Amino acid sequence: MKYEEQLKIQALLDGELSPAESKEVEALLARDADAQSLLTELTNTSQAFKTVEAEYRLPESRDFYWSKIKRQIQAQPVTPAQPERQVSWLTAWRRFVAPAGALAAVLVVALFTLSQTQTESGKADLETSLADPGAFTYRDYDAGATLVWLSYPAENDIAPDETAGTVQ
Repeated sequence: MKYEEQLKIQALLDGELSPAESKEVEALLARDADAQSLLTELTNTSQAFKTVEAEYRLPESRDFYWSKIKRQIQAQPVTPAQPERQVSWLTAWRRFVAPAGALAAVLVVALFTLSQTQTESGKADLETSLADPGAFTYRDYDAGATLVWLSYPAENDIAPDETAGTVQ
């Protein structure tokens, strides 16, 4: 069922429709079981609200009634605020040690991770290229040096008329 149809059923219940629209909605109610159940539910809800919303009358005027409540509140004894308890030195120490211990643990883990990273980066690397077996790369991170060794021309790449010791 469409939202507009639901609104028209509500408007029919409230008596807000013109006679032509009322006939249209009554035709919808005659052929649609969901529309009938919605009308029944809306009718029951409307009746429940009418019976529950009984008006309550006060035995005295509104101003007098609220002034009585105000006087009762003011007549209550005022209890003083409780003073703050003194915190023991052990509790204060725990408040400091717990966060400091957590911070120390985080720092230890960070330093351990950092030292492992530096140890690994301090090693020298030797790389070879599988595509070119005549080139080697040596890196020494501690000294900040990189050495590339090229053994060219490779022995298989030498033309029959060239010598192995010259680079052109």
